[in-house]
Amino acid sequence: MTATVTRDSVAITPRVSVVRGYRFELVKLLTQWRIRLLLLACWLAPGLFVAAVSRQSTLPVDTLFGRWMHATGWAGPLVLLGFAGTWALPLLTSVVAGDVFAAEDRLGTWRHLLVAVRSPRRIFAAKALAGLTVILLTVAGLVASSIAGGLLAVGNQPLVGLDGHLLPPGDAAAEVLLAWACALAPTLALAAIGLLGSVLLGRSPMGLLLPALVALAMQLAQMLPLPVAVRLALPGYAFLSFSGLFTSPTQPAPLLIGVAVSLVWAMTATVLAHVLFVRRDFTNPAYDGSARRAVTAGVLPLVLLVAAGSAAVAATTGATGSGIDQDKLQRSLATEFAHLYRMQTRQLNRPDVTEAALKATAACTKGGLTTAAEGPGNDWRCVVTWHLPGIEAAGTAVYQLDVTADGRFMADGDGPKEVNGYFLVRTATGDAPNPLWQFDGNVELLPATSKG
Repeated sequence: MTATVTRDSVAITPRVSVVRGYRFELVKLLTQWRIRLLLLACWLAPGLFVAAVSRQSTLPVDTLFGRWMHATGWAGPLVLLGFAGTWALPLLTSVVAGDVFAAEDRLGTWRHLLVAVRSPRRIFAAKALAGLTVILLTVAGLVASSIAGGLLAVGNQPLVGLDGHLLPPGDAAAEVLLAWACALAPTLALAAIGLLGSVLLGRSPMGLLLPALVALAMQLAQMLPLPVAVRLALPGYAFLSFSGLFTSPTQPAPLLIGVAVSLVWAMTATVLAHVLFVRRDFTNPAYDGSARRAVTAGVLPLVLLVAAGSAAVAATTGATGSGIDQDKLQRSLATEFAHLYRMQTRQLNRPDVTEAALKATAACTKGGLTTAAEGPGNDWRCVVTWHLPGIEAAGTAVYQLDVTADGRFMADGDGPKEVNGYFLVRTATGDAPNPLWQFDGNVELLPATSKG
């Protein structure tokens, strides 16, 4: 890596710049067979997966936008985003960032690297930037491949949003790309945690597993009935909050908070990793990390970050409780029903009617009479009422709702059959289930923007 020159009979080794160190570290990463295999898989597998699933008769309806994979090529990248935030991206950051420092401990090459570069700070910067480059390449592959697979298999069709309104292909493309761009923030947070674990734990395999374990813990936390302020203070929520982009008007506040929280986590973990790395004693070739140091310098700061973030979110947004209440759910369901009713009307070649003319409202209850109508659960029951121009009697439809803790709800039609029962309708892309039969929706958890 270095050249030695002689000046006045004294050997002088020139300093290795961060750029040269970065190129060297990037080449080291890209020559590893597992990194090459990872890049190849990220650039090929998502497109094949989306194309194959889009052609199946059974769709992943338990995933956001999964039920629309037959209708538009823009649903596939969003389905993959949900999968990537849960499994793929945590594992990618573990393989790349979680091993970038630990590899030198296993090979015993720190002494040679320090002699060549002569600066722990430049070594840290070069390794962190090389790891970041590989992670960005993998994410770019996931995005490009999934979009190509969806468009080639289904086509550039409009996308049905989470409030039932149609997004033209151009708008759908912009929102899909924005959703993936925002997912970079929690990915960076997990990568920084990987760097921290790799520095703290040395050759221990726990450093390699740390980003995946942290991501799993955050996923489990998101499934619990936590206060909304705590939920938004976890960087994993940024993988879920893209749903607010697919409503009209958009609900950007949760997404912006999730991105900001993730970036704070990324910066904090990176700074901690840098401080610990430059202060490390490299004379011990058997360094395996320290459990006590891992707790005091790794776990404790992140726990304090969750507490501070929760307090900041609660203070700035006024969010309390679960963020899911009767009024929000009724408004969201009524709005989506009106949009989807118009879609059904067009598909059945009936006279068009506007959402304003329908005047759709919803009345929801949860559980028994003694149960408070708030919070997540699968025991929500709603009755939607609407009016058609020129008809005095109001129409009603019953739905059973399963509302998850992150604000997503799944509505299942419970009659009358001719309105929200199961039957096939003819669409531009072929026969499809009645759009009012089953659909996904979104309840904004924050109080500040939900009124808008």
